[in-house]
Amino acid sequence: MLLRWNNWIAGLTRCAVLGGLLASATSLLAAAPEAAVNPYAVIRAQAGSSEIVITTTARLAGAIDSLAWGGKEFINSVDHGRQLQTAWNADAGITPIQSETFNPTEAGSRDDGAGPHSSTKLLRLTAAGNVLESLAQPAFWLKPGEKSGGHLARNTTILSDHLLARRVVIGYKNLPHAIDYHVTITLPAAEHNKHCVMEALTGYMPPSFTHFQAYNEKTGSLEELDDGPAEQHHPVVFSTADGQHAMGAYSPGSEAPRGETGPTYGRWRFKAEKVVKWNCVYRVTDAAGLAGDYKYRVFVVVGTVADVKSTLAALLAEFQPR
Repeated sequence: MLLRWNNWIAGLTRCAVLGGLLASATSLLAAAPEAAVNPYAVIRAQAGSSEIVITTTARLAGAIDSLAWGGKEFINSVDHGRQLQTAWNADAGITPIQSETFNPTEAGSRDDGAGPHSSTKLLRLTAAGNVLESLAQPAFWLKPGEKSGGHLARNTTILSDHLLARRVVIGYKNLPHAIDYHVTITLPAAEHNKHCVMEALTGYMPPSFTHFQAYNEKTGSLEELDDGPAEQHHPVVFSTADGQHAMGAYSPGSEAPRGETGPTYGRWRFKAEKVVKWNCVYRVTDAAGLAGDYKYRVFVVVGTVADVKSTLAALLAEFQPR
């Protein structure tokens, strides 16, 4: 079973990047070189007792294939949907959104499967020290003629006309366990999209991350979550039973022009497929049409449960002071 939008849209309502850090994705595309882009990159930085190490590969067109800390892999990278990545699902101007029928996906398409190639086009990638930057033209999750949830794909090509610019920095100020993750999604005006579910970031993790919790910013405590699938408004934390490895996600906001709700944080446990998933989601609506750049910022926090909790507390104190 392929585990993406189809699984969570069925159970849920259907339907900020700091200035100057990312240029317009449209401008970047115009300047993109014709030469092939090297999709292999590694960035790293110390976080407590271990380094956080992030790796990108050709198999995923530069999407994040691995995130490791403390001798443990945090990403369950199997097909081209299970990564630490960004995807979005639009209506192609035909309400409502249906399953994954217009769903650009950073790492590639459903048909790419567990294979060595991606249908996404990587336009630019640079990496140095603890900083990774890239620009990609994502593939649609479905090929033309394929179905999701019984609905035909609305795209007529496998490669979308959408763009994804990304800037990933390991470490934020005095918070070494925080990964500062910026994305800019560019929607073309010609498609006349009116509704879009922005999965600003999602993480598919190994099943050993058994414990789901939410960080309550009012009480400063971690609260138990069930398996879902469901969304809620508190930052989410997934951890191993012993608390020695954990990943949390928090978004301080976005720069969407108008008509936006979020963030909300989703969670799933796919027992048969041996994978768990969290995501950070925004929903954007504009009857006049969605077009241009939509900018999101998500902090991914990696370490022990204690590391993640204290880092989330510091981030919330900065971005949402009481």
